[in-house]
Amino acid sequence: MHLLNRYKWPALIGIAPALVIYLLFAIVPIILSFYYSVMDWDGFTKMKFVGLANFKEALDDPVFWGALKNNLLVVAASVFGQVPLALFFALLINRKLKFGKVFRTLGFMPVVISTVIISLVWGMMYNSRRGLFNQLLEGIGLGDWAQNWLGDPKWAMFSVCVTIIWQFIGLYLIIFLAALQNIPEEIYEAAKIDGASGLKRTLYITLPMMRNTIMVAVILCISGSLRTFDLIYVMTTGGPGHTTEVLAMYMFDQTFSSTRYGYGSTLSLFIFFFSLALVYLSTLILRKRGD
Repeated sequence: MHLLNRYKWPALIGIAPALVIYLLFAIVPIILSFYYSVMDWDGFTKMKFVGLANFKEALDDPVFWGALKNNLLVVAASVFGQVPLALFFALLINRKLKFGKVFRTLGFMPVVISTVIISLVWGMMYNSRRGLFNQLLEGIGLGDWAQNWLGDPKWAMFSVCVTIIWQFIGLYLIIFLAALQNIPEEIYEAAKIDGASGLKRTLYITLPMMRNTIMVAVILCISGSLRTFDLIYVMTTGGPGHTTEVLAMYMFDQTFSSTRYGYGSTLSLFIFFFSLALVYLSTLILRKRGD
């Protein structure tokens, strides 16, 4: 008898609590969002059915499209910043680099530090008067390059993206290190005997065997980036002039500040649909390149 069939009921009992929590805090809110999205409701008065009016309003809302553009910038910065850098550092540390364990610990520290603390520290570093970056530029004779990093619409989103990249590199670093350590050494030894250089071993052995791990990292990047909220909220509160506002912030503002629960639910559904679409597209692209 198969082991799973033998212990089917104990396994079901074991996963039941987690399944119930997932249903209550993930699936049920999504279902309720569909219901609230066709309603006009301020949380106090009686709900009013408005059909697809909230969806039409969102599609005609320039702030919504601006927030979506900013979200896509965060997604691009995360996918093309966090994943390649984390993979590069993972390959370095995996080569028995001296003090590798120290670098691994230091790289993972930003992941476990409170996002609020990270936002406050980086906000002080970006300060236009006494910030670390402007003082460094002045110290090396490039004072003309000093900027109002978070107050200038040209630089605000760029500055936020740099902080986001720095914060989560460590997460993917640990994921890639775990994948690298699971690749059998015998494969590398055989390739070395055949005369393959270090670069060729990386391109034709390491990366193909890590394809599924890289795909998972990209999916995590996309889903996490579309939920970005707290870091940007603390650093800029979406300013100046909505230039750093993302969909989660706009949804929060419309739902709780403006008490428009129907419109806020509509925005949350757009986040949900965009997440599914981007994850699906990225999965298709990575699978085609791997074939």
